[in-house]
Amino acid sequence: MSRRPSTTEDASSATGEDGFASRLLAWFDDHGRHDLPWQHPRTPYRVWLSEIMLQQTQVTTVIGYFQRFVDALPDLPALAAAPQERVLALWSGLGYYARARNLHAAARACVEQHGGALPRDLDALVALPGIGRSTAAAILSQAWGDRHAILDGNVKRVLARYHGVDGWPGAPKVEKRLWTHAEAHAASPSLPDGRLPDYTQAQMDLGATLCTRANPTCLLCPLRGDCVAHREGRSGELPTPRPGKTLPRREAQVLWLEDADGRVLLQQRPPTGIWASLWTLPQADDEAQARQWLQQATTAAPEAGAALPAIAHAFSHYRLTLHPRRWLGIALRERVGDNDGLRWVARAQLGALGIPAPIRKLLESGPTSPPAPDASPDTD
Repeated sequence: MSRRPSTTEDASSATGEDGFASRLLAWFDDHGRHDLPWQHPRTPYRVWLSEIMLQQTQVTTVIGYFQRFVDALPDLPALAAAPQERVLALWSGLGYYARARNLHAAARACVEQHGGALPRDLDALVALPGIGRSTAAAILSQAWGDRHAILDGNVKRVLARYHGVDGWPGAPKVEKRLWTHAEAHAASPSLPDGRLPDYTQAQMDLGATLCTRANPTCLLCPLRGDCVAHREGRSGELPTPRPGKTLPRREAQVLWLEDADGRVLLQQRPPTGIWASLWTLPQADDEAQARQWLQQATTAAPEAGAALPAIAHAFSHYRLTLHPRRWLGIALRERVGDNDGLRWVARAQLGALGIPAPIRKLLESGPTSPPAPDASPDTD
């Protein structure tokens, strides 16, 4: 799509409600992001994949993962036909793995219900796993140029400041007000039908580059002339932060076991819950549970494991501290052996499995030579 030439006169003459879209598009033409990989080519599948990856994740992080994913699974039928383990392996490191599982489930639903393609309908998209109202609107507006309003985190921040909306944007009443503003802007006559993909991207770009959470660059913002927060000196106050909440803390023992061939013992997580269906090092809630599992399943002497530095990892609803210990030259007891949920994996094969980021980082950056045995268990 060719870009509409922008002029200072166009940007400055637009005011009020009708000026939001035209000023934003004029800024986008000169300063927006036009060379993201999902924009060339801009297909429904690529737009959908990028929107899911961009949830809770920054563009700079997503770009590499996106390219690897589409290289391996270039279209929706390929994604639907892939084993879930392959999908999780391609997603490994991006976090929030429910996104990958929902993506996979939605692709299979599209094959079964929509002829192997994403439906061009808001309600049908929202009915698919992992696609909410804003994501569905972003897909429709960017992939097909349909007129829909979006309201992701960046847009919530822009609109809360522009209209001076108080209250945490995640609260239903506040979110409803923001949707009203978003829909009014999307319906504005100042927004040409042919520029919906650019307008959608422009909103996200403005929030990501200028109207940032901290230290917004108001002096360069094309909307500052009508922005309530800027006019009232409240850009640092809006949007209202989420009410404070102390996250609970949990701890877990991580058992890093290698056999005589240097293979690592991995255990598959249950299909629901944290790190669902991913492969990780065996874990236990405490040392007593770890000792019991080791004695029942392996030849490892619990007290011989070498303690490694603790790993702190934050989830959205709690903080986890992992305490890894490492054993070498270990075998599984005959009655256990390799099974569907427990397997020895060569280091060269780790990349083919979905492994949580902190565990993968531990395996990649941990000691490569055998650690000295620790004769006494941790007492911390």
